Amino acid sequence: MYPVNEIFHSLQGEGYHSGTPAVFVRFSGCNLRCHFCDTEHQQGRMMTADEIVDAVRSLPPAPLLVLTGGEPSLFVDEELVQQLKEVFGMTVAIETNGTHLLPSSIDWITLSPKDAFDGGDIQPCILRSCNELKVVYTGQDLSRYEIFQTQYRFLQPCYHPDPVQNDLNLHACVEAVLQHSGWRLSLQVHRILGIK
Repeated sequence: MYPVNEIFHSLQGEGYHSGTPAVFVRFSGCNLRCHFCDTEHQQGRMMTADEIVDAVRSLPPAPLLVLTGGEPSLFVDEELVQQLKEVFGMTVAIETNGTHLLPSSIDWITLSPKDAFDGGDIQPCILRSCNELKVVYTGQDLSRYEIFQTQYRFLQPCYHPDPVQNDLNLHACVEAVLQHSGWRLSLQVHRILGIK
């Protein structure tokens, strides 16, 4: 059984696959307490792997299936990933804070370490390799992320509900990317478009 908050079809809003149609399986719960978390993931219901497959099957097809949360690595196992891949043939991606090991059959790892932040430093990030590193930027020293082996490095401005602060965060992030050529800017496109 897996605690699932929601399963839905939309566009991937962040990082390398931004703009790609995707099915999202959002798991309930997280092992960190980041002060800036903008995802309502606490509620949910227990589902079997077959129920998750049936829910995904009821949605329009997409080339990408994203396991997200909360923190999906607390719950996702090899059995579920294999079943999703066998039934749908989609690329299975995961968005993780990197505090737990992942099933080996996941196709794409988006690692977003949170141990630079209060509440995000409850457990250390143990993953060191990923397909894309996506860092929520609040002005921290980017040299701390040199330990990660990755194909792509994205900086994403920390969302703030106050428009003035949000704008300051965006401009600080843009400036950081301009000063650090190994990084690319990631915006939350789903927020800009007003979609899930």
